[in-house]
Amino acid sequence: MPTFADHFDAQSQWRRAVCDRVGEFMRFLQAHRLADEGAGELLAALTERLASDRLIVAFVAEFSRGKSELINAIFFGDTGRRVLPATPGRTTMCPVELAFDAAEPPSLSLLPIATRLDCVSLSELRQQPARWSRLVIDLTDPDALPQALQEVTRTLSVSLADARQLGFWDDQRPDDNPPLEAFERVLVPAWRHALINYPHPLLRQGLVVVDTPGLNAIGAEPELTLGLLPSAHAIVFVLGADTGVTKSDKAIWCDHLDARGLSRFVVLNKIDALADPLLPVAGITAQVESQRRATAASLGLPLAQVFALSARQALAARVTADDEGLAASGIEALEQALAAELLPLRRNALREQVVTTALRLESDAARQLGGERREVAEQLIELAALRGKSGGRLALLLKRVDADAAEFEQCTSRLQALRSVHARMLKEALAELSSDQLRSEVEHLQAEMAASLLHLGARRAFAGLCQRLRALLSQAGRRDQELREMLAAQFERLNTDFGFVLAVAPAVDLDRFTVELDVIERSYLQFLGLGHVVRLANLKFREQFRRMLVARLRVVFETASAELERWSKTTSALVDTQLRDRRRGFRKRREALQRVQAAAGELESRLAELTQDTERLSGLARRVAELGQAVRDEAANVDSRLPTAARAA
Repeated sequence: MPTFADHFDAQSQWRRAVCDRVGEFMRFLQAHRLADEGAGELLAALTERLASDRLIVAFVAEFSRGKSELINAIFFGDTGRRVLPATPGRTTMCPVELAFDAAEPPSLSLLPIATRLDCVSLSELRQQPARWSRLVIDLTDPDALPQALQEVTRTLSVSLADARQLGFWDDQRPDDNPPLEAFERVLVPAWRHALINYPHPLLRQGLVVVDTPGLNAIGAEPELTLGLLPSAHAIVFVLGADTGVTKSDKAIWCDHLDARGLSRFVVLNKIDALADPLLPVAGITAQVESQRRATAASLGLPLAQVFALSARQALAARVTADDEGLAASGIEALEQALAAELLPLRRNALREQVVTTALRLESDAARQLGGERREVAEQLIELAALRGKSGGRLALLLKRVDADAAEFEQCTSRLQALRSVHARMLKEALAELSSDQLRSEVEHLQAEMAASLLHLGARRAFAGLCQRLRALLSQAGRRDQELREMLAAQFERLNTDFGFVLAVAPAVDLDRFTVELDVIERSYLQFLGLGHVVRLANLKFREQFRRMLVARLRVVFETASAELERWSKTTSALVDTQLRDRRRGFRKRREALQRVQAAAGELESRLAELTQDTERLSGLARRVAELGQAVRDEAANVDSRLPTAARAA
């Protein structure tokens, strides 16, 4: 049966094939001057996404549920060893991200826990390499990665006062505090976050795996629940098969994972612990199924999203190539579900962007070629009428060309006015999405929270912020629509009066940024509904909260702003390209008439050239259509690349 790795590898091959087709299309358009600057940027952005699309899968559990072993079994069984530490007890002490960036050496980067005292968000610290400790991994040594990863289990012994400052001790929640060591010392994680850059085949192809420590423990990293988990494409929640849903597990689920929009899979791990020599196999199977049903009911999930398995048994079976043991482990059902639900969602989103971009570029190129063919046809008619005509007729045509060119140049004043209005309306739309506007709204939030008693109005204030931000996105959308309507009306007049073939590019989809804002709102409202709201009285925690929030919101607003600017640049480039091409057309008409005037035999030669130009442009139009169709066909050709068993299913 195909594994998750097989499905993921097939999708990666499909992305590469589509990327090759897109590259071929782009090179052809650029070679024949059929792609302006805006089209080039659009194709480059699509190629970049196809090459670097990432799938983020986060594993969440209380301590000692076996999530690290599950990651080993699903993704690293081919290494022939246990990669992530998975010994009994608390192993993963900080969030661990496994990914690959070819621009960086294979390494383990560790962020010291003391950075919590600086109130600098994790997203900001990612841009400051000097703040991280890096351990380079020797790829020639098979023990190098597992040995380096032992570092994520390291702890520090700190004073009680330091533990409070770092957020690992809360006098208001004594039952949740870690054990107090001798001399009032507390063991805390040595690291705040870990990044593993490793050239595993799946990681090379864009998989990102997030291994988390217990989310409901004192000292849980806020950005884990406010940033990493909401951005994941899937959450795998690991429980103990022998315990089912404990009170602690239910708290994690309700506080962090019970949100719409998340693809969630629940694993009852360690079914091997239910083995009982005094029970028949059927009795043990019935116990497992009963636990699955109880878990699904407790978490409000369909039974099909709950999987019972043994990660340890699965890893051992993969390492020893034991097919029977692998089937008995139960892991294959989870892998098939991950592949069936996650990969098509990512694939469909990519396919839609590929098809939309290809159709748009085909349309733009066809419009440009149509304009050029029309100009050539006009010249053919004009020159064919000169057969047997006098030199006076040529002189009249030259004057006509000059008059037409002069009349055409009258469009420049209208184009200049259009550019001015375009720039003003774009500026108004972008103002709604500016950093200053965003900063002002967050400062308004802070003022409202500061005015509320013990910050208990934080949820209401945050909901108000999100409502205002949605209004800004909506207003930007309305201004963009007004801009598009203005351009469409002006383009229609320019096309009629001056022979342009201008068309407004498809609108930017700002609704998807509203959806991203909804995700941020849900995660932060859940966070503020916990005991964390009381911590807002702490100045450092409040500043960290603000910086985390601004960092996430800035990504949404800056991306929306960048897409609006790219749309505007594409539209402006279209006008500039057609203006340049029309001027070149007038120049070529004049030069042709002058050659005919200078040499009697030049007329037939020029007519032959124009006939060839007509054939050349028709050939280009056919080739553009063929290449665009090839891109769309490749985008739709994913099924042929899926593993055989998946296609049959």
